[in-house]
Amino acid sequence: MTEDVLFVCVENAGRSQMAEAFFRKFTENRFNVISAGTIPSNELNPIVVQVMKEIGIDMNNQNPKMLSESMISNSFKTVNMGCMDKESCPALFVKDVIDWNIPDPKEKTIEQIREIRDQIKTEVLNLIATMNDGK
Repeated sequence: MTEDVLFVCVENAGRSQMAEAFFRKFTENRFNVISAGTIPSNELNPIVVQVMKEIGIDMNNQNPKMLSESMISNSFKTVNMGCMDKESCPALFVKDVIDWNIPDPKEKTIEQIREIRDQIKTEVLNLIATMNDGK
């Protein structure tokens, strides 16, 4: 049985989507991975999609999703990407959440979004390493 890993943020249009894509790539389907938000956007941030494509990760088939009770209850690990708006912060709804406190790429320059992408990649690789150590 594979275990569920959940990445959450408010809009599910950038950070959590990048984390999902990286996690899927680096674990080669050994886990079920999903991302979701408390107030999902209508579409992914196009600059996020662009900077991921620059490193060979296609996110065109990913869509923002609403965080649900079943996602929360089925997750083995839940990572909150970080929140400015405390009222809609996913961490309020999830127990035992890991909080990465990564800046939101919304309204950032492409250079800043590349830095956020690289930070997320590092965090995902660290998370995978700790999960592998536990097996």
